[in-house]
Formats: sequence, C-alpha cells, structure tokens
Amino acid sequence: MAAITIEGVSKRFGAAMALEQLDLNVADGEFVALLGPSGCGKTTLLRIIAGLETRSSGRVLIGDRDVSDLPPAERGLAMVFQNYAVFPHLTVFENVAFGLRMQKRDEATIRRQVNRAADLLQIGPYLDRYPAKLSGGQRQRVAVARALAVEPAVLLMDEPLSNLDALLRLEMRAELKSVLKEAGTTTLYVTHDQTEAMGLADRIAVMHKGVIEQIDTPTRIYSKPSSTFVGGFVGSPPMNFLKLEAKNGVLACEGFSMPLAHDGPVLLGFRGEDVRLVDASQGLAFAVRVVEPMGSHLLLTGQVGGERIRVVAAPQAEIASGMTLGLQLDAARVVVMDTQTGKAL
Repeated sequence: MAAITIEGVSKRFGAAMALEQLDLNVADGEFVALLGPSGCGKTTLLRIIAGLETRSSGRVLIGDRDVSDLPPAERGLAMVFQNYAVFPHLTVFENVAFGLRMQKRDEATIRRQVNRAADLLQIGPYLDRYPAKLSGGQRQRVAVARALAVEPAVLLMDEPLSNLDALLRLEMRAELKSVLKEAGTTTLYVTHDQTEAMGLADRIAVMHKGVIEQIDTPTRIYSKPSSTFVGGFVGSPPMNFLKLEAKNGVLACEGFSMPLAHDGPVLLGFRGEDVRLVDASQGLAFAVRVVEPMGSHLLLTGQVGGERIRVVAAPQAEIASGMTLGLQLDAARVVVMDTQTGKAL
C-alpha cells in the first residue's frame, strides 16, 4: 500500500485553467472522496494521477516514488471507471484475471488472487459465466474485483456506481466500503453524489473551479463548512444563509445572540434540522410556502425576510402552507461567513 501526494499540480486546457496549484495528501490505506459539481476538475485530477492525462505543472508521488512522468502501467495503481468496461467475450474469471495475465503472473497466483477478489466481492458463484448473464450490479462487482486482484498500491475510482439504480447503488456502497476496509487499499474516489462521499470516505475533498475548497471528515464538512459553496453543495436540504448585521461584537436576531469578533454584514449559516420550530412571536418569523412529506420528516420551504429557507420538521407535525412559524437557532450549530469572500469567519 502507499500514500498519494499531489504537489502544486495545475492543468490548463488552452486558456481555461482546469486545476490550479492543487495540493492533496492521501494517507496509506485511507479512502478519500473527491466531491464536486461537473466541471470542477475532479476527474481531470484522477486522470493525471493515473497517467492518462498530462499535468501542466507539479508532481504526483505514490509512496516515496515520483510517478509524474511514468506511464500508467508503471505507477502501481488500478482504476475503476463509470462504465463497467468488462470484456463480453471473457468469462468472469478471465475478466478478473486480465490484469494479472498482463503482468505475466503464474497460474497458481492468478487463481489464488482471482478467487480472493471474487470472494471479497461475492461473485464466486459466477466465475464461469459471461457478462451478458450478469446484472448491472454484478458486472460492476467484476470491474472492482479485477482492480483489486492485482493488489494495487492505489485504487482510483471514477463515479463507479453512477450507472446503477438507487437501490442497487445503496447496496453496492455498503459492500464497497466493507471490501476496501478489509483490503486496506489506498483509495481516491471521484463522485458528484454527496451521499456516496459522506457514506464511503474517511475524508472528503470538496472541489470547486479547479481548487479544493475544503478537505476534512464527512462530519466536519457537513457541520462546519469552510465556505458558502461547501455549505450549499453538501447536504440535502443545503445549508441556509441569512444576511445579518453584527454590531459591537455581537451578532443577534430574534431569539438568537452570539459574540462575534467582527462588525458589519455577515452571512449566518444553519442546517434545516438544527432549528427549533416555535410560536411566531418567539423567533425568526418563517412564512411556510411549501410542505413536502419525505417519510422520515417534513421538508418545509419558506421565507425569512426576503431569503428562501428550508427547514426540517417531524413527520407527524401539523404544518400547512401559509402558516407562519418561529425559528430558534442554536449558536453552537451555526457558521458565520464573510459576505464578500464567502469564507468562514
């Protein structure tokens, strides 16, 4: 196993900067997710690490080895793509064995490592089948098993679950986390799905416009975002932001007050589940516009002043569109952002 070190990596496509002086460290055996919207540079970074894309500047190290200029085959890594990329004319066994045969391993080693990977991914009973007789989830397991069979130092995954339906994606996510924990493989996982990133990763690197906005544990990313972008991108519903004025070292509004070493306009960020719904006279006046029953909770969309706010209520709460409620905030559960930079104060 090996760590991944990215030092000052940039990538320019003509006049467009896809990655800008990016630094990233993934520890030996760690699972890090690259999370961000389409076009943020996450797949470009993964392809640079894999050697499928050239960098404009910077270095890529795997362990203590600078692999920046090595071809993909010499980097000691494996990659799983969004499409399954299994060979239809080969059995599951031969698909999983493909990388080992390219490395010219002996038959005993091939059989041992294929069987181990197949057991990890629970595809042992299908080794004699062809991919056409497998479900989408089973074909994706074959692709992951093929990558793990070569015992790579690093595993790169580019949205490997996005082609599966929602229920199968949930099942595969749980299996994948268990398998990679047991294998102890250093993993870098690209996704735009925050649920996947939150559920799978030891740490998440949130990317935006070619830079890493924040890298931290899923819990910290969710509860203490470093910018309005991170708060607005991670979470369903996304974090709410209210523009308030801090005066004389205090940020205050109806039913809420906290000391703040900053005067002037700020953005107060809070999660929809971190508010307490009270009588309209006891907190921020929240005019309910839409009530959506989500099973485990009610999602309420409305307005505080001129700002759209989304909050969560108990599923049995008797709330209807047109009502006005009060919102009480917890100072321990809020974040304060600069109105100019969007960064946490």
